[in-house]
Amino acid sequence: MQDISSQPPHRPRVGIIGTGFMGGVHARSARLAGARIVGVAGTRIERARQHGFGRPFASADELIESGEIDVVHICTPNNLHAPLTLKALAAGLAVICEKPLATDVETAVLMAARAAEAGLVATVPFVYRFHAMAREARQRVARGDAGRVVLVQGSYLQDWLLRPEDDNWRVDPEIGGASRVFADIGSHWCDLAEFVTGDRITEVSAQTAVVQQARAGNGPVLTEDLVTVQFRTRGGALGSVTTSQVSPGRKNRLFLEVSGTEESIAFDQEQPERLWIGRRDGARLLVRDPETLSPAAVPYSPLPAGHPQGYYDCFDAFVAESYAALRGEQRDGLPTFEDGVRAARICAAVLDSARTGEWTPC
Repeated sequence: MQDISSQPPHRPRVGIIGTGFMGGVHARSARLAGARIVGVAGTRIERARQHGFGRPFASADELIESGEIDVVHICTPNNLHAPLTLKALAAGLAVICEKPLATDVETAVLMAARAAEAGLVATVPFVYRFHAMAREARQRVARGDAGRVVLVQGSYLQDWLLRPEDDNWRVDPEIGGASRVFADIGSHWCDLAEFVTGDRITEVSAQTAVVQQARAGNGPVLTEDLVTVQFRTRGGALGSVTTSQVSPGRKNRLFLEVSGTEESIAFDQEQPERLWIGRRDGARLLVRDPETLSPAAVPYSPLPAGHPQGYYDCFDAFVAESYAALRGEQRDGLPTFEDGVRAARICAAVLDSARTGEWTPC
């Protein structure tokens, strides 16, 4: 595999739609990947100027139709993902769209189909795939170190919406969609679990709860604060995951443990330099070191051992590989709109199961 840190032979011309936190993350990674950020559209134009997003455009439509860009990064609230993506694809632009890809399955399927019909690069930032130790976990499962996978379990816990005065556009289903917690962070966990195991979740049994019944005086809360899910996989494993945005002290704790008949493998996104390996005769910590990692993980470990990598490094790798796809280079594990559709299907099944109390296929 080619070094992901290498600069592309030409500079993609990039537009950013959305000037919040994620817009800044995308812009940073775009610059590091060698792109030229032509312009930005969003509601915080002054902030965009300060962070080097490129020249302000009057609207997202103007940026998309400008003829000055090759790829657009869509970093807006969820309800705008689909209309902006469809406009960009119709204009012949490659698209990097934040998750969830859409607020319903049918629209996500349409977006993926339009991208495929147009032959355009279309990716979704499921960036936890790009941790070196997540790649190492995937390789261990693929080569049989774990044996037959029988259990997949974990959690994704945050606390940023713990209190009733905590509020955000994601709470509003008209903007964020029918699901909040699971669409926002459960999608990341499920994507990583399926990526590491190479297996598919086929059926779910879910419960949801609203902990804060009202937020910031804006009326009743209609989207979930936490979700628990039991599931079965195509390969016969059982599993469970808990997702929450109201767990005190947990900031961004994605934890995944895969147990096979020979070993268990555990990854904690807040401790991404380490992989816990457990066997019947003992356990050990595998520390990120490009000198000892598998060939599948080495390209995602550009720094020497002892020089911590993290979230930005994952995002940088994701954006660089998306741009490599523009040049016709295929990289293993690049998350596409098809992966966004997959996340939408699981999320819809979770909501259906929570509503009916029944096991629901996905």
